Amino acid sequence: MKNANVLISGAGVAGVTLAYWLRLHGFTPTVVERAPAVRAGGYKVDIRGAALTVAERMGLLEEIRAMRTDVRSGVVVDATGRRVASMDGDTFGGRTHGDAEILRGDLHRLLYERTRDSVAYLFGDSVTALRQTPDGVEVDLASGRSRAFDLVVGADGLHSVTRALAFGPQERFVHDLGYRISICGVPNHLGLDREEVTYIGPGRTVLAYSTAGDAGARAMFLFDAAAVDGEPRDPGGQRRALASVYAGEGWEVPRLLESAETAADFYYDSISQVRMDRWSSDRVALLGDAAYCASPASGQGTSLALVGAYVLAGELAAAGGDHREGFAAYEREMRPFAAANQKLGPANVKRMVMRTRGQVRMSMVMLGLMDRLPGKERMMAKVVAPIHRAANAITLKPYAPRPADRPAAL
Repeated sequence: MKNANVLISGAGVAGVTLAYWLRLHGFTPTVVERAPAVRAGGYKVDIRGAALTVAERMGLLEEIRAMRTDVRSGVVVDATGRRVASMDGDTFGGRTHGDAEILRGDLHRLLYERTRDSVAYLFGDSVTALRQTPDGVEVDLASGRSRAFDLVVGADGLHSVTRALAFGPQERFVHDLGYRISICGVPNHLGLDREEVTYIGPGRTVLAYSTAGDAGARAMFLFDAAAVDGEPRDPGGQRRALASVYAGEGWEVPRLLESAETAADFYYDSISQVRMDRWSSDRVALLGDAAYCASPASGQGTSLALVGAYVLAGELAAAGGDHREGFAAYEREMRPFAAANQKLGPANVKRMVMRTRGQVRMSMVMLGLMDRLPGKERMMAKVVAPIHRAANAITLKPYAPRPADRPAAL
Protein backbone atom coordinates (compact mmCIF):
# COMPACT_ATOMS: atom_id res chain seq x y z
CA MET A 1 0.00 0.00 0.00
CA LYS A 2 1.39 3.41 -1.00
CA ASN A 3 1.14 6.33 1.43
CA ALA A 4 0.11 4.10 4.31
CA ASN A 5 1.20 6.46 7.10
CA VAL A 6 -1.69 8.91 7.56
CA LEU A 7 -2.14 11.67 10.14
CA ILE A 8 -5.74 12.58 11.02
CA SER A 9 -6.19 15.93 12.74
CA GLY A 10 -9.27 15.74 14.97
CA ALA A 11 -10.79 12.91 17.01
CA GLY A 12 -14.42 13.79 16.35
CA VAL A 13 -16.88 11.46 14.66
CA ALA A 14 -15.29 12.01 11.24
CA GLY A 15 -11.70 11.53 12.38
CA VAL A 16 -12.23 8.42 14.50
CA THR A 17 -14.44 6.81 11.84
CA LEU A 18 -11.78 7.48 9.22
CA ALA A 19 -9.15 5.92 11.49
CA TYR A 20 -11.30 2.78 11.77
CA TRP A 21 -11.73 2.34 8.02
CA LEU A 22 -8.14 3.23 7.13
CA ARG A 23 -6.85 0.66 9.60
CA LEU A 24 -9.27 -1.88 8.18
CA HIS A 25 -7.88 -1.27 4.68
CA GLY A 26 -4.27 -1.71 5.78
CA PHE A 27 -3.19 1.89 6.40
CA THR A 28 -1.46 3.08 9.58
CA PRO A 29 -3.46 6.06 10.90
CA THR A 30 -2.40 8.38 13.73
CA VAL A 31 -5.00 10.71 15.26
CA VAL A 32 -3.98 13.99 16.91
CA GLU A 33 -6.55 15.74 19.10
CA ARG A 34 -6.14 18.96 21.06
CA ALA A 35 -8.57 17.82 23.79
CA PRO A 36 -7.12 15.60 26.56
CA ALA A 37 -9.50 12.74 25.69
CA VAL A 38 -12.39 11.83 23.42
CA ARG A 39 -15.10 14.34 24.20
CA ALA A 40 -18.03 13.17 26.32
CA GLY A 41 -21.51 14.70 26.49
CA GLY A 42 -22.72 16.84 23.64
CA TYR A 43 -26.07 17.30 21.95
CA LYS A 44 -28.19 14.50 20.55
CA VAL A 45 -27.57 13.63 16.91
CA ASP A 46 -29.46 11.65 14.28
CA ILE A 47 -28.01 8.87 12.15
CA ARG A 48 -30.02 8.50 8.96
CA GLY A 49 -30.00 7.00 5.50
CA ALA A 50 -26.60 6.03 4.15
CA ALA A 51 -25.00 6.66 7.56
CA LEU A 52 -27.04 3.78 8.99
CA THR A 53 -25.41 1.54 6.37
CA VAL A 54 -21.95 2.72 7.43
CA ALA A 55 -22.77 2.03 11.10
CA GLU A 56 -24.04 -1.41 10.16
CA ARG A 57 -20.87 -2.20 8.19
CA MET A 58 -18.86 -1.20 11.27
CA GLY A 59 -20.86 -3.62 13.39
CA LEU A 60 -22.14 -0.70 15.51
CA LEU A 61 -25.79 -0.44 14.58
CA GLU A 62 -27.11 -2.75 17.27
CA GLU A 63 -25.15 -0.91 19.97
CA ILE A 64 -26.27 2.47 18.62
CA ARG A 65 -29.90 1.39 18.75
CA ALA A 66 -29.43 0.16 22.33
CA MET A 67 -28.14 3.63 23.30
CA ARG A 68 -30.89 5.64 21.65
CA THR A 69 -32.08 8.73 23.47
CA ASP A 70 -35.62 7.27 23.54
CA VAL A 71 -37.21 10.74 23.45
CA ARG A 72 -40.89 9.82 23.53
CA SER A 73 -42.66 13.12 22.92
CA GLY A 74 -42.18 16.65 21.69
CA VAL A 75 -44.26 19.71 22.51
CA VAL A 76 -44.33 23.37 21.53
CA VAL A 77 -45.24 25.92 24.21
CA ASP A 78 -46.07 29.63 24.21
CA ALA A 79 -44.78 32.34 26.56
CA THR A 80 -47.18 31.25 29.32
CA GLY A 81 -46.13 27.61 29.08
CA ARG A 82 -49.38 26.55 27.41
CA ARG A 83 -48.92 23.51 25.18
CA VAL A 84 -49.76 24.56 21.65
CA ALA A 85 -48.92 21.29 19.90
CA SER A 86 -47.62 17.85 20.77
CA MET A 87 -46.59 14.69 18.92
CA ASP A 88 -44.56 11.55 19.45
CA GLY A 89 -40.79 11.90 19.68
CA ASP A 90 -39.91 10.36 16.32
CA THR A 91 -42.43 12.50 14.46
CA PHE A 92 -41.25 15.61 16.31
CA GLY A 93 -37.62 14.80 15.45
CA GLY A 94 -38.36 13.84 11.85
CA ARG A 95 -37.17 10.28 12.34
CA THR A 96 -38.42 7.47 10.11
CA HIS A 97 -37.09 4.38 8.33
CA GLY A 98 -35.11 3.12 11.32
CA ASP A 99 -33.25 6.39 12.03
CA ALA A 100 -31.36 6.35 15.31
CA GLU A 101 -30.95 9.32 17.66
CA ILE A 102 -28.00 9.07 20.06
CA LEU A 103 -25.97 11.46 22.21
CA ARG A 104 -22.86 12.61 20.39
CA GLY A 105 -20.68 11.60 23.35
CA ASP A 106 -22.07 8.06 23.34
CA LEU A 107 -21.33 7.71 19.62
CA HIS A 108 -17.81 9.03 20.18
CA ARG A 109 -17.20 6.44 22.86
CA LEU A 110 -18.42 3.57 20.67
CA LEU A 111 -16.17 4.67 17.81
CA TYR A 112 -13.14 5.18 20.04
CA GLU A 113 -13.56 1.77 21.66
CA ARG A 114 -13.44 0.23 18.17
CA THR A 115 -10.07 1.85 17.43
CA ARG A 116 -8.12 2.54 20.62
CA ASP A 117 -6.17 -0.76 20.51
CA SER A 118 -5.21 -0.49 16.84
CA VAL A 119 -4.80 3.27 16.22
CA ALA A 120 -2.24 5.66 17.73
CA TYR A 121 -3.91 8.63 19.47
CA LEU A 122 -2.02 11.81 20.42
CA PHE A 123 -4.34 13.58 22.86
CA GLY A 124 -3.62 17.05 24.20
CA ASP A 125 -1.76 18.05 21.04
CA SER A 126 -2.51 19.74 17.72
CA VAL A 127 -1.06 20.61 14.33
CA THR A 128 0.65 24.00 14.09
CA ALA A 129 2.43 23.79 10.72
CA LEU A 130 2.44 21.70 7.54
CA ARG A 131 5.24 21.48 4.96
CA GLN A 132 4.54 19.38 1.90
CA THR A 133 7.43 17.65 0.17
CA PRO A 134 7.49 15.41 -2.92
CA ASP A 135 7.40 12.37 -0.65
CA GLY A 136 5.14 13.40 2.24
CA VAL A 137 4.11 16.04 4.75
CA GLU A 138 6.27 17.35 7.58
CA VAL A 139 4.05 18.23 10.52
CA ASP A 140 4.86 20.46 13.51
CA LEU A 141 2.81 19.86 16.66
CA ALA A 142 1.98 22.21 19.51
CA SER A 143 3.94 19.92 21.86
CA GLY A 144 7.11 20.85 19.99
CA ARG A 145 7.44 17.57 18.16
CA SER A 146 7.85 17.30 14.40
CA ARG A 147 6.84 14.19 12.48
CA ALA A 148 6.63 13.09 8.88
CA PHE A 149 3.56 11.45 7.33
CA ASP A 150 2.64 10.32 3.86
CA LEU A 151 -0.76 12.04 3.97
CA VAL A 152 -2.67 14.40 6.29
CA VAL A 153 -6.44 14.58 6.67
CA GLY A 154 -8.05 17.51 8.43
CA ALA A 155 -11.13 16.38 10.34
CA ASP A 156 -10.96 19.25 12.80
CA GLY A 157 -14.34 20.86 12.34
CA LEU A 158 -15.87 24.13 11.21
CA HIS A 159 -12.90 26.21 12.40
CA SER A 160 -10.33 23.78 10.96
CA VAL A 161 -6.68 24.64 11.58
CA THR A 162 -5.66 22.11 8.92
CA ARG A 163 -7.81 23.90 6.35
CA ALA A 164 -6.28 27.25 7.26
CA LEU A 165 -2.72 25.88 6.95
CA ALA A 166 -3.27 24.10 3.63
CA PHE A 167 -5.94 26.19 1.88
CA GLY A 168 -6.08 29.66 3.39
CA PRO A 169 -7.98 31.73 5.97
CA GLN A 170 -11.36 30.70 7.32
CA GLU A 171 -13.10 33.74 5.86
CA ARG A 172 -12.71 32.32 2.35
CA PHE A 173 -14.68 29.17 3.09
CA VAL A 174 -16.97 29.62 6.13
CA HIS A 175 -20.31 31.19 5.22
CA ASP A 176 -22.37 32.56 8.10
CA LEU A 177 -26.11 31.81 7.70
CA GLY A 178 -27.02 34.69 10.02
CA TYR A 179 -27.88 32.76 13.20
CA ARG A 180 -26.16 31.74 16.43
CA ILE A 181 -26.44 28.56 18.50
CA SER A 182 -25.67 27.87 22.14
CA ILE A 183 -25.96 24.53 23.95
CA CYS A 184 -25.36 23.49 27.55
CA GLY A 185 -26.41 21.05 30.24
CA VAL A 186 -29.03 22.30 32.70
CA PRO A 187 -30.77 20.90 35.80
CA ASN A 188 -34.00 19.10 34.95
CA HIS A 189 -36.17 21.53 36.88
CA LEU A 190 -38.96 20.94 34.36
CA GLY A 191 -39.18 17.29 35.37
CA LEU A 192 -38.83 16.14 31.76
CA ASP A 193 -38.92 12.38 31.21
CA ARG A 194 -37.59 11.64 27.72
CA GLU A 195 -39.41 14.73 26.45
CA GLU A 196 -38.45 17.71 24.30
CA VAL A 197 -40.04 21.14 24.73
CA THR A 198 -39.69 24.01 22.26
CA TYR A 199 -40.39 27.67 22.96
CA ILE A 200 -40.54 30.11 20.04
CA GLY A 201 -40.13 33.87 20.36
CA PRO A 202 -39.44 36.54 17.71
CA GLY A 203 -35.93 35.93 16.43
CA ARG A 204 -35.15 33.38 19.14
CA THR A 205 -36.01 29.76 19.91
CA VAL A 206 -35.24 27.58 22.94
CA LEU A 207 -35.33 23.80 23.20
CA ALA A 208 -35.00 21.75 26.41
CA TYR A 209 -35.00 17.98 26.55
CA SER A 210 -34.13 14.93 28.63
CA THR A 211 -32.96 11.55 27.38
CA ALA A 212 -33.01 7.98 28.64
CA GLY A 213 -30.63 7.35 31.51
CA ASP A 214 -29.83 11.03 32.11
CA ALA A 215 -30.98 12.69 35.33
CA GLY A 216 -30.26 16.14 33.95
CA ALA A 217 -31.42 17.96 30.84
CA ARG A 218 -29.94 19.98 28.01
CA ALA A 219 -30.92 23.31 26.52
CA MET A 220 -30.31 24.72 23.06
CA PHE A 221 -30.70 28.37 22.14
CA LEU A 222 -31.09 29.40 18.48
CA PHE A 223 -31.32 33.07 17.56
CA ASP A 224 -30.94 35.71 14.88
CA ALA A 225 -27.38 37.02 14.78
CA ALA A 226 -28.72 40.55 14.23
CA ALA A 227 -29.81 40.52 17.88
CA VAL A 228 -26.18 40.37 19.05
CA ASP A 229 -24.14 43.53 19.45
CA GLY A 230 -20.77 42.57 18.00
CA GLU A 231 -19.23 39.10 17.87
CA PRO A 232 -18.16 37.95 21.35
CA ARG A 233 -15.22 35.55 21.29
CA ASP A 234 -14.66 34.69 24.95
CA PRO A 235 -17.12 32.53 26.96
CA GLY A 236 -17.92 35.38 29.33
CA GLY A 237 -18.91 37.68 26.50
CA GLN A 238 -20.89 34.92 24.84
CA ARG A 239 -22.85 34.21 28.03
CA ARG A 240 -23.61 37.92 28.41
CA ALA A 241 -24.72 38.12 24.78
CA LEU A 242 -27.04 35.13 25.27
CA ALA A 243 -28.60 36.69 28.38
CA SER A 244 -29.11 39.99 26.55
CA VAL A 245 -30.75 38.38 23.51
CA TYR A 246 -33.25 36.43 25.62
CA ALA A 247 -33.94 39.11 28.24
CA GLY A 248 -37.66 39.43 28.88
CA GLU A 249 -38.66 36.14 27.23
CA GLY A 250 -41.36 34.05 28.85
CA TRP A 251 -41.87 30.41 29.76
CA GLU A 252 -38.85 28.93 31.61
CA VAL A 253 -36.27 30.90 29.64
CA PRO A 254 -34.99 32.95 32.64
CA ARG A 255 -34.19 29.79 34.64
CA LEU A 256 -32.47 28.19 31.66
CA LEU A 257 -30.35 31.32 31.21
CA GLU A 258 -29.34 31.17 34.88
CA SER A 259 -28.08 27.63 34.34
CA ALA A 260 -26.22 28.66 31.19
CA GLU A 261 -24.28 31.27 33.18
CA THR A 262 -22.43 28.58 35.12
CA ALA A 263 -22.64 25.51 32.83
CA ALA A 264 -19.26 23.80 32.51
CA ASP A 265 -20.08 22.55 29.00
CA PHE A 266 -21.27 25.88 27.59
CA TYR A 267 -21.02 26.02 23.78
CA TYR A 268 -21.61 29.02 21.51
CA ASP A 269 -20.95 29.43 17.79
CA SER A 270 -22.31 30.69 14.50
CA ILE A 271 -24.58 28.55 12.34
CA SER A 272 -22.40 28.38 9.27
CA GLN A 273 -21.58 26.26 6.25
CA VAL A 274 -18.23 25.44 4.65
CA ARG A 275 -18.16 25.73 0.87
CA MET A 276 -15.01 24.85 -1.06
CA ASP A 277 -14.16 24.25 -4.72
CA ARG A 278 -11.83 21.40 -3.76
CA TRP A 279 -11.22 19.33 -0.65
CA SER A 280 -7.61 18.36 -1.23
CA SER A 281 -4.31 20.09 -1.84
CA ASP A 282 -1.72 17.54 -2.99
CA ARG A 283 -1.17 15.32 0.09
CA VAL A 284 -3.60 17.11 2.42
CA ALA A 285 -7.35 16.45 2.34
CA LEU A 286 -10.34 17.61 4.38
CA LEU A 287 -13.20 15.59 5.83
CA GLY A 288 -16.53 16.28 7.53
CA ASP A 289 -17.28 19.78 8.80
CA ALA A 290 -13.80 20.97 7.82
CA ALA A 291 -14.68 20.35 4.15
CA TYR A 292 -18.45 20.56 3.81
CA CYS A 293 -20.12 21.57 7.07
CA ALA A 294 -23.85 21.67 6.40
CA SER A 295 -24.55 23.50 9.71
CA PRO A 296 -26.37 22.14 12.79
CA ALA A 297 -29.64 23.25 11.18
CA SER A 298 -29.30 20.55 8.54
CA GLY A 299 -29.51 17.75 11.09
CA GLN A 300 -27.03 15.86 8.92
CA GLY A 301 -23.57 16.73 10.26
CA THR A 302 -22.99 13.36 11.93
CA SER A 303 -24.28 11.42 8.95
CA LEU A 304 -22.01 13.40 6.61
CA ALA A 305 -19.05 12.62 8.90
CA LEU A 306 -19.75 8.88 8.96
CA VAL A 307 -20.37 8.58 5.24
CA GLY A 308 -17.47 10.85 4.26
CA ALA A 309 -14.99 8.85 6.36
CA TYR A 310 -16.18 5.58 4.82
CA VAL A 311 -15.88 6.93 1.29
CA LEU A 312 -12.49 8.62 1.77
CA ALA A 313 -10.89 5.50 3.25
CA GLY A 314 -12.52 3.28 0.64
CA GLU A 315 -11.41 5.36 -2.32
CA LEU A 316 -7.84 5.64 -1.02
CA ALA A 317 -7.75 1.88 -0.63
CA ALA A 318 -9.26 1.33 -4.09
CA ALA A 319 -6.50 3.57 -5.51
CA GLY A 320 -3.82 1.51 -3.77
CA GLY A 321 -2.89 4.52 -1.64
CA ASP A 322 -2.40 6.85 -4.60
CA HIS A 323 -3.51 10.12 -3.02
CA ARG A 324 -4.20 11.98 -6.24
CA GLU A 325 -6.50 9.29 -7.57
CA GLY A 326 -8.02 8.49 -4.18
CA PHE A 327 -8.74 12.09 -3.17
CA ALA A 328 -10.26 12.87 -6.58
CA ALA A 329 -12.52 9.82 -6.43
CA TYR A 330 -13.58 10.75 -2.87
CA GLU A 331 -14.70 14.15 -4.12
CA ARG A 332 -16.57 12.70 -7.08
CA GLU A 333 -18.50 10.34 -4.80
CA MET A 334 -19.16 12.75 -1.93
CA ARG A 335 -19.73 16.14 -3.52
CA PRO A 336 -23.33 15.53 -4.74
CA PHE A 337 -24.21 14.01 -1.35
CA ALA A 338 -22.68 16.92 0.55
CA ALA A 339 -24.41 19.46 -1.71
CA ALA A 340 -27.81 17.81 -1.23
CA ASN A 341 -27.43 17.95 2.55
CA GLN A 342 -26.10 21.51 2.58
CA LYS A 343 -29.29 22.68 0.89
CA LEU A 344 -31.21 21.68 4.03
CA GLY A 345 -29.50 24.13 6.38
CA PRO A 346 -30.77 27.56 5.23
CA ALA A 347 -34.38 26.40 4.83
CA ASN A 348 -34.44 24.50 8.13
CA VAL A 349 -33.07 27.32 10.25
CA LYS A 350 -35.68 29.74 8.90
CA ARG A 351 -38.39 27.36 10.08
CA MET A 352 -36.71 26.98 13.46
CA VAL A 353 -36.28 30.71 14.14
CA MET A 354 -39.18 33.05 13.30
CA ARG A 355 -37.97 36.57 12.71
CA THR A 356 -41.10 38.57 13.65
CA ARG A 357 -43.91 38.44 16.22
CA GLY A 358 -46.38 38.06 13.38
CA GLN A 359 -44.59 34.95 12.14
CA VAL A 360 -44.54 33.53 15.64
CA ARG A 361 -48.29 34.12 16.08
CA MET A 362 -49.07 32.55 12.71
CA SER A 363 -46.84 29.58 13.49
CA MET A 364 -48.60 29.03 16.82
CA VAL A 365 -52.01 29.16 15.15
CA MET A 366 -50.99 26.68 12.47
CA LEU A 367 -49.39 24.31 14.99
CA GLY A 368 -52.51 24.46 17.15
CA LEU A 369 -54.73 23.65 14.18
CA MET A 370 -52.50 20.82 13.03
CA ASP A 371 -52.46 19.36 16.53
CA ARG A 372 -56.24 18.88 16.35
CA LEU A 373 -56.38 17.51 12.82
CA PRO A 374 -56.28 13.81 11.95
CA GLY A 375 -53.24 12.69 10.02
CA LYS A 376 -50.81 15.20 11.51
CA GLU A 377 -48.08 12.53 11.30
CA ARG A 378 -48.55 12.41 7.53
CA MET A 379 -48.24 16.19 7.35
CA MET A 380 -45.02 16.11 9.36
CA ALA A 381 -43.70 13.33 7.12
CA LYS A 382 -44.03 15.67 4.14
CA VAL A 383 -42.12 18.37 6.02
CA VAL A 384 -39.18 16.08 6.76
CA ALA A 385 -39.19 14.26 3.41
CA PRO A 386 -36.36 16.49 2.00
CA ILE A 387 -34.11 15.43 4.90
CA HIS A 388 -34.58 11.77 4.07
CA ARG A 389 -34.03 12.31 0.36
CA ALA A 390 -30.75 14.04 1.15
CA ALA A 391 -29.76 11.38 3.69
CA ASN A 392 -30.05 8.73 0.98
CA ALA A 393 -28.54 10.74 -1.88
CA ILE A 394 -25.56 8.44 -2.30
CA THR A 395 -25.06 4.79 -3.20
CA LEU A 396 -22.27 3.37 -1.07
CA LYS A 397 -19.74 1.13 -2.73
CA PRO A 398 -18.76 -2.11 -0.96
CA TYR A 399 -15.23 -0.98 -0.10
CA ALA A 400 -14.81 -3.07 3.03
CA PRO A 401 -12.45 -6.04 2.85
CA ARG A 402 -13.68 -9.51 3.60
CA PRO A 403 -14.05 -10.34 7.34
CA ALA A 404 -11.07 -12.71 7.09
CA ASP A 405 -8.87 -9.80 6.00
CA ARG A 406 -9.75 -7.61 8.97
CA PRO A 407 -6.99 -6.84 11.51
CA ALA A 408 -7.58 -8.75 14.74
CA ALA A 409 -8.05 -5.58 16.82
CA LEU A 410 -10.96 -4.53 14.64
